[in-house]
Amino acid sequence: MARTQKNKATSQHLGLLKAKLAKLRRELLTPKGGGGGTGEGFDVAKTGDARIGFVGFPSVGKSTLLTNLAGVYSEVASYEFTTLTTVPGCIRYKGAKIQLLDLPGIIEGAKDGKGRGRQVIAVARTCSLIFIVLDVLKPLHHKKILERELEGFGIRLNKQPPNIGFRKKDKGGVNLTCVVPQSELDIDIVKSILSEYRIHNADVSLRCDATIDDLIDVIEGNRIYIPCIYLLNKIDQISIEELDIIYKIPHTVPISAHHKWNYDDLLEKMWEYLQLVRIYTKPKGQLPDYTSPVVLQSGHCSVEDFCNKLHKSIIQDFKYALVWGSSVKHLPQNVGKDHILNDEDVVQIVKKV
Repeated sequence: MARTQKNKATSQHLGLLKAKLAKLRRELLTPKGGGGGTGEGFDVAKTGDARIGFVGFPSVGKSTLLTNLAGVYSEVASYEFTTLTTVPGCIRYKGAKIQLLDLPGIIEGAKDGKGRGRQVIAVARTCSLIFIVLDVLKPLHHKKILERELEGFGIRLNKQPPNIGFRKKDKGGVNLTCVVPQSELDIDIVKSILSEYRIHNADVSLRCDATIDDLIDVIEGNRIYIPCIYLLNKIDQISIEELDIIYKIPHTVPISAHHKWNYDDLLEKMWEYLQLVRIYTKPKGQLPDYTSPVVLQSGHCSVEDFCNKLHKSIIQDFKYALVWGSSVKHLPQNVGKDHILNDEDVVQIVKKV
């Protein structure tokens, strides 16, 4: 595929090859039959409001970073593969409880099962945010390898799901609707990709300039879109001029895990990428409780989500809510259960009599 010249004549052939590869990779990752568990030490119970996984090659400073951030001892040594199981930790930041996971170092070929890489990346799929920890002296080479390993396991870093509508049907053939002009896909390429999945009747709506890979991701339906921050560790070994250049790279925070340098910047960026929403409760006739906010995920921060986070039974007796904050025009304002809350809003629930 790498040697195939990319043009209009070969695009259909390339699309077919990519679809076959995606199918074979899925079968490799999810073998038929009973399948074993995740392996001892890898399956860690999910706690807190968000989960962050540390991914990287051996001996890049993941264990030192966890120890300094969370105060949890994770074995540190000068030899590789010091961490052999998932080591959990927890930090509290801006009222939110965030779980940190120090994952064992992965190697090239991890997506194919080398070095227990499949179990490591399977845990990474459950995270709200991924920290890719890199050695600042060899960041680009390692960055490309790690991205390739995670991509091969269905993890898409710092990407949004492609705006493609896909619906199977019983008859009528393949119907393609293009809302915007397409530079790569056409009806013949779409039909050939779908035929590889034995889909001969479907409605496909392309609402963005989509690629062959985007269409395959939507058909596969098991892709995970996770934000990612690249931590360039060991900045104590480079010059100030080099540090200035590193700061301009997107999604990157330079740190020194050993010297605890630039942790404030890291935590601020972590909070920005997690997109958590803190809601304060206000009992009737009392002052708001600013000590322990209810933390919601961005995109799931309606009044109904807030009620369900407190207790499932609250929404059954819900009449309306009084809200103070940036999500309303008046203070307080009566709102219904579908009202979307903003960060640091104050909410009082009024129940039916």
